[in-house]
Amino acid sequence: MDQKVTKLYRMEHLGCANCAAKMEAQIRELPEIQDATLTFATKQLRVTANPGAEMEQLFQRIKQICAHIESDVTISEAVLDTRAGSVTEAASKSDLASLGPALFGLVLYLFTLFSGFVPASWELWLYIVSYILFGYDIIKGAVINMRHGEIFDEKFLMLIATVGAFAIGEYAEAVGVMLFNRVGETLEDKAVERSRSQIMAAVDLRPPTVRRVCLTDGDIDEIPAGQAEVGDILIVRPGDRIPLDGIIDEGESLLDMSALTGEPVPVTCRPGDAVLSGGVNTTSVLRLRVTKVLEESMVSKILQSVEDAASQKPQIDRFITRFARVYTPAVVAIAVATAIIPSLYTGQWYHWIYIALTFLVISCPCALVLSVPLSFFAGVGAASRVGILFKSGLALEKLNRIRTAVFDKTGTVTKGTFTVQEISAVSPEMDATLLQICASAEMDSVHPIAQSVVSAAQERHLSLTRPQSVQEYAGEGIAADVNGAVILCGNGRLFQRFNIVVPAEAAAYGTELLVACDGIYMGRIVIADTIKVDAVAAVERLHSRKITTAMLTGDSQQAAAYIAKETGIDEVRARLLPQDKVGELVQLRQQYGPVLFVGDGINDAPVLAGADVGAAMGSGADAAVEAADVVFMHSQMSAVPQAFALARCTMDIAWQNIIFALVVKGLVIIAGFLGYASLWAAVFADTGVAALCVLNSVRILFKKI
Repeated sequence: MDQKVTKLYRMEHLGCANCAAKMEAQIRELPEIQDATLTFATKQLRVTANPGAEMEQLFQRIKQICAHIESDVTISEAVLDTRAGSVTEAASKSDLASLGPALFGLVLYLFTLFSGFVPASWELWLYIVSYILFGYDIIKGAVINMRHGEIFDEKFLMLIATVGAFAIGEYAEAVGVMLFNRVGETLEDKAVERSRSQIMAAVDLRPPTVRRVCLTDGDIDEIPAGQAEVGDILIVRPGDRIPLDGIIDEGESLLDMSALTGEPVPVTCRPGDAVLSGGVNTTSVLRLRVTKVLEESMVSKILQSVEDAASQKPQIDRFITRFARVYTPAVVAIAVATAIIPSLYTGQWYHWIYIALTFLVISCPCALVLSVPLSFFAGVGAASRVGILFKSGLALEKLNRIRTAVFDKTGTVTKGTFTVQEISAVSPEMDATLLQICASAEMDSVHPIAQSVVSAAQERHLSLTRPQSVQEYAGEGIAADVNGAVILCGNGRLFQRFNIVVPAEAAAYGTELLVACDGIYMGRIVIADTIKVDAVAAVERLHSRKITTAMLTGDSQQAAAYIAKETGIDEVRARLLPQDKVGELVQLRQQYGPVLFVGDGINDAPVLAGADVGAAMGSGADAAVEAADVVFMHSQMSAVPQAFALARCTMDIAWQNIIFALVVKGLVIIAGFLGYASLWAAVFADTGVAALCVLNSVRILFKKI
């Protein structure tokens, strides 16, 4: 059976955000296309085609669509080493080639305007020459777009506005508007490129080269990072970034992992330790054995995550795209009405046509279409710098609507490092025996509680016997065959299943591990977890945002209640099986509103998928990380309120851009009706506002959250 095909393309010379939105809409209408997303911020087009689609033919049709809308656009398949925000040599040559005529046009325009030596009969022609030198690209693009039926294109509308200014005798202003537009577009493009470069520089930690040890003669060769293979030995000097995921083969050092986790405290690494790419070696030379190639290492995953997040658009972005389709025709209609209706009553045709021309100049919604997605792109980039990976802009947006934060307990609120606190056998002299048989039964388990029991027995040098067979009961415990005896280790539900009577006593805190041998109750072991040091402060910050907190756990009510009391968590739902957590999550959503769930275990994957926003601790199981909308690279609780703060800041900036752009454009329209606006003001309301909104969008990169 054929599978759907997803392709990623790189868009070069894509200069208009509104044009990008038109391209995306037309590509989506192709019958072979399931979905298409063109992200102006990264200049990437992601296309998902129907099974069996002929991709080469489809690629040619996509190229035609893009060329019809913006003739200079070129498309190629994206590759890993393409770094967003880089300026290509061809683009640089193109900029230099167009600079000469523009400078000559500027000199000619200023000479004609201010010299006083130009004969009146030459004035119009000199202005026309200057106009063509400034606006050749706009004129050419407008003519091409007219041939393709694009009458609401920015270039076409700018051409109509400036030609109209010539028609009513405003020669100098017509040329000046084209000049101002050229300067404004250049500043806008530079602002976009700089913003894109800043964002990608913040998240692109991939090394260009690595120092590989030759296994035959021990020489060190410097090779491209993409050529390093699994098993290669790399030299990482002090000050170098860990290039690829691997295991320390030789050396001991401190690693600065702040680029991945946002945590400034260095981490010690020793031979045998697994390390992630992206951290910085600070003290000693390390020999690193590669375990993952560049494409699979953490530095590439972070970059890919940010680029993928930019391609999954939030609702506000989609709303602005739909609004833009209505905005331009509406403003053009207002311009036409302004030129005709008042003139019919007043006879002042030149006056009202001039005002109508200002409306045409501000009819392009680029400031909105460009700045809103760039705000989310910057927000995702800023989050990645502090170890928070948003898998989509939609998740960033949804976080603003969350009213309840729900946590798993073990590994999320607590460290997940269990230690034996109390051993209570049926008779005191049997405490060691109780620990011995329980540890033997739990030897093959990877559960943290089981491992803590085994560690406690090993510390006491007790002799352990590996079980012949183990039967696991999800959420209850295990039944193990140890030397022919059936050992039960678990909670009260497991003992109810086997009809074993348990004394009513209970530990004030911690997890009780009940133990029985051949159906006879032997005693209990109390294991306690440690609350994370930042848990209390994190919960307080959430409460300050009017976020209700809750905890879902399979642990006992007493242990869960203790954790909740110590941390300030509002609600506790304990003794839950994995499937029970989903139902409890639904109830919390009905009671309080949209829900964020934070977990780290493989059993949390269904709950993460069922939450409005699912967040996984990066140290947790792969299934949990895969199912989550947000991944915290470190396991600190402080990342949760920090994610809320980033989401709020991102949304605030997006709305600031929307309001600023619409208010400025609205004021120019009103001023135009009152006779105070000029074409100069209109150009500022178009390209000037767009550039300012772009600069505002990246402000979050420099904001301390």
